[in-house]
Amino acid sequence: MTGLARWAVGVAVGVAAVATTARPLEFDDIAREGELRLLAERPDPEAYAYRAETWVDEESLRTGVVRMATCHLRLDPNQRVVVLFNRERVQSIRIVETEGIEHATVEGHRVELAGVRRGARVCVELRTRALDPAGEGRWRLHAGPLMRRYLDGYLPMEADLTLHWPAGLLRVAGIEPQPQPGVRLQAAADGASLRLTFAGRLAARWELVRP
Repeated sequence: MTGLARWAVGVAVGVAAVATTARPLEFDDIAREGELRLLAERPDPEAYAYRAETWVDEESLRTGVVRMATCHLRLDPNQRVVVLFNRERVQSIRIVETEGIEHATVEGHRVELAGVRRGARVCVELRTRALDPAGEGRWRLHAGPLMRRYLDGYLPMEADLTLHWPAGLLRVAGIEPQPQPGVRLQAAADGASLRLTFAGRLAARWELVRP
């Protein structure tokens, strides 16, 4: 499918893409507007995926500013793609890797891609004020909305969200959505990871506290 795909990145990250699938999907695999399906297994595992790593340190807890590295993998073909970041929060954006993309530029609070071929990838580093205080010794980090839009519905996608911090600085007090099929959480003394497999429009949230 040709045309314009637009990805909207929110407080932490979000994605929306007009896409075609790596293999045919059944009608039941597509979520309708307003519907969210968490999937124990993805029906199209070789199609689009999103990765994001976020680094939090003591300064982040004071300022709310974190460093992020994000990658959009196995992209669908498109003439033009725009990745949007939150204008009020993002402080710097840098493209660090592209593959299968004719041209990529940073324009203000967005990344513009031209000539995106099937299976392409783009990786971006940024600094953004993504961490919000939520009370004494508590912080909140939002991710989303995450989505892979197709016509008037949403195709399945996978998002891997990873947090890093100095050992013992923080711990995960909770996440939304909570662990279940399609939501897998792993936590350690120096960070945590969340793998989301779903179809629809998903907003995730980390609740972080001092140990």
